[in-house]
Amino acid sequence: MQGKVQVYTLSTCGHCKATKRMLDECKVEYEFEDVDILQGEERAAILEEIRKWNPDCSFPTIIIGDRVIVGYKEQELREALGL
Repeated sequence: MQGKVQVYTLSTCGHCKATKRMLDECKVEYEFEDVDILQGEERAAILEEIRKWNPDCSFPTIIIGDRVIVGYKEQELREALGL
């Protein structure tokens, strides 16, 4: 696996929860932000960052090194993570 894993999610999103659960089960270290919980400038800054990777700003947005995966795509995630 190359690079760190960053996950942008919504706290109420089923696909987001499934993504985090899969990463946890595979013992993958990752950082995440529940974007809907953020407020003000912090939220605006995170949304701007997400748009660089995913112009539609949909969730989950998973960044693995310099690769982006949008949505819960277990097989694609496993391949990107080398699992």
